[in-house]
Amino acid sequence: MASDGNMANVNGRDTSSSTATLNGEPVVKRPRESPSRENLLRVPKEPKNKVTVVLGAQWGDEGKGKVVDLLAMDADIVCRCQGGNNAGHTVVVDSVEYDFHLLPSGVLNKKAVSFIGNGVVVHLPGLFGEAEKNLQKGKGLQGWQERLKISDRAHIVFNFHQAVDGIQEQQRQQQEGKNLGTTKKGIGPAYSSKAARNGLRVCDLIADFNVFKDKFRMLAEHFQTMYPNLNVDIDGELEQLKKDAERLRPLVTDGVYFMHEALNGPSKKILVEGANAALLDIDFGTYPFVTSSNCTVGGVCTGLGVPPSYVGRVYGVVKAYTTRVGVGAFPTEQDNEIGDLLQSRGREFGVTTGRRRRCGWLDLILVRYAHMVNGFSAIALTKLDILDTLTEIKVGVAYTVDGKPLPSFPANMDVLMRVSVEYKTLPGWRCSTEAARSFEELPAKAQDYIRFIEDFLEVPVKWVGVGKSRESMVKLY
Repeated sequence: MASDGNMANVNGRDTSSSTATLNGEPVVKRPRESPSRENLLRVPKEPKNKVTVVLGAQWGDEGKGKVVDLLAMDADIVCRCQGGNNAGHTVVVDSVEYDFHLLPSGVLNKKAVSFIGNGVVVHLPGLFGEAEKNLQKGKGLQGWQERLKISDRAHIVFNFHQAVDGIQEQQRQQQEGKNLGTTKKGIGPAYSSKAARNGLRVCDLIADFNVFKDKFRMLAEHFQTMYPNLNVDIDGELEQLKKDAERLRPLVTDGVYFMHEALNGPSKKILVEGANAALLDIDFGTYPFVTSSNCTVGGVCTGLGVPPSYVGRVYGVVKAYTTRVGVGAFPTEQDNEIGDLLQSRGREFGVTTGRRRRCGWLDLILVRYAHMVNGFSAIALTKLDILDTLTEIKVGVAYTVDGKPLPSFPANMDVLMRVSVEYKTLPGWRCSTEAARSFEELPAKAQDYIRFIEDFLEVPVKWVGVGKSRESMVKLY
């Protein structure tokens, strides 16, 4: 096949005089009926604005909220594209600690619009309760209603979805002796309703409520048929939903049109905040111990209605060690004093569930796999300071099974449970990094740790986190 530069004929048309434009597509001259437009060129539009994406590169809890908060300071729009209130982001501003589950972390920026896209599943009591709880903590959330938009195509999580989540988890435990470790927030059952095409969306709730009532009853009765022990107060829920609809109505917008206008209008900085993380992705994660949405970069397009050509920089957030909540394979887990030290120094408890996180060494095989799927432009390395006291630090660099090297990250979880990890041992720096505000101010051995990660992944580290606050995210270039 001829290269772009030598493309003389495309579908029978001579394009030898054309120049490559968007995505290598040639500009083609077409005659017009009007003589005045005969030689005008139909040129594909270059995107005016592109979205910047922040994604977790491990099993979640990497510190995405802190990175988003940093980038949201001068953003015009901050978006959530998938997941629900199973996500948990902690952001510290002016010594006040805010916890977000559904609201984008960027809602603290009073100059930015926060947008919940169609790929998110929304539990309305959770949304309003989260806002009220954070309002009591500080002034950061004041006026949040004026700067929040919700896509009319987003699906709704109902209370019975949450109840079903708990029943399903209990059944797994009884039938298989193990569960998935879900947050019991109803996320899986809500996405199941979406896929089964009997789910209800925001646009349904704010339309004719009598029509919505009938659809809601049918959906609730469907789950009651599947789970005879499920108790649903249908009339009570409908009464609350009618009130929620009025609170929700001013926030709702046509999400596709909203994003199109933002992308093609005046210059704007648009930030997308990923929830969960790459290894929890429904397709690419450690299935079945995953969430129910696409939390890799493809979810940005489907969860917001953003064309792929409008995706700009993609930043992967990587914790300087590895953690995981719940059950599932964890090759570099340290169920020993090292794991206990990481857990206590890192205060590793889930924001959403309060569960103790399992801890282990940094697994670069896993992070490299996440990079293959997402194509990270750069890395934000968080919680480096948690390693400050260690004499030596290990990094997972290869997997073997039965003595044979694995060429790639395995899809089969039975295989992943059996892998042996080959480690590279690096010397610890054994001093505090918390005061560092540049790469040069970090201890030499901490600098070596960062360089090793960059060399292995072939991706630059742009930020390093050495504390809890926004200011502790050190920009390296």
